[in-house]
Amino acid sequence: MKRFKIAITMGDPAGVGPEIIVKMFAKHDIYRYADVFVIGDLFPMLGAQRRISNRIAIKPVKDINNLSKDRNIINLLDLRLLSPEEYGIGEAGKATGSASFEYIKKSIEFAMAKKIDAVVTSPINKHSLHMAGIKFPGHTEIFAKYTKTKKYAMMLMGEKLKVILATIHTALKNVPEKLTVNGIASLLELADRSLSKDFGIKNPSIAVCGLNPHAGEEGAFGDEEAKIIIPAIKKAKAMGIKADGPYPADTLFNKVVNHKTHDAVLAMYHDQGLVPLKLLSFDTGVNVTLGLPIIRTSPDHGTAYDIAGTGKAVEKSILAAFYTAIEMAKNRAK
Repeated sequence: MKRFKIAITMGDPAGVGPEIIVKMFAKHDIYRYADVFVIGDLFPMLGAQRRISNRIAIKPVKDINNLSKDRNIINLLDLRLLSPEEYGIGEAGKATGSASFEYIKKSIEFAMAKKIDAVVTSPINKHSLHMAGIKFPGHTEIFAKYTKTKKYAMMLMGEKLKVILATIHTALKNVPEKLTVNGIASLLELADRSLSKDFGIKNPSIAVCGLNPHAGEEGAFGDEEAKIIIPAIKKAKAMGIKADGPYPADTLFNKVVNHKTHDAVLAMYHDQGLVPLKLLSFDTGVNVTLGLPIIRTSPDHGTAYDIAGTGKAVEKSILAAFYTAIEMAKNRAK
């Protein structure tokens, strides 16, 4: 069986990224599953290592084809972008925003050149990105831009639930105007392809949430279901996709999680899908960008400035993202 190579970006140096990476290696035999290296900076990684575990050592590497497999060593591709005085733990900053962006770009460069099989990204801070003049909303849009991907989607997943979002960081009042027949049908097509290709689900089934309470209840509470969502589902079915709905969101998730009626759910807006997901998988949620030519996963949490540097950050989510990346790489290799 092929041994995969995975890059982990360090994320925001001022956040919990370095800490959860060190905990991941300190508590788990990561090299048992893949060849792994971190893209980041030496000083933040050393700081986290000294706080977390004296057993773990940071080894700067220049050649990603010559990585250590000693479980007590973290291979670090040190981009040397930061000195200790350029950032403060738990603080947004221009230097950290710029550095975290460069880690991401380097990972995409490796993945597009097929030098690695997947990327696991640690959390970044949007305000720090903007302070550095980098006007992306987040990882998803950066990966889409630099892989030249036009059709992409965010899927959040845990052990019991996979949720695709029709709209992401959109004000609730603006959600209806962003929903279109072609847009939803395209998302269903993308989700169908990704669930099959990346997760090995044969003929996947996707449940579609309504936008309004009771999925509109025959127009009593809104007509988006009749005008947009139902025609989109019909269009997807005509393409051979097993899409059903629209279902009232307040009852759908119980059926999917407890009765396994569908493989994934398409939610119309951010909180509709992510409240149930985070209730079930708060510490182990994974963010996957669907539609990319490369594999990218991420822990489903932010930089957590309030606990950065305290040793309180939990590595479960980034570990789940790592295992998900391996699962996706195995399925794509087939």
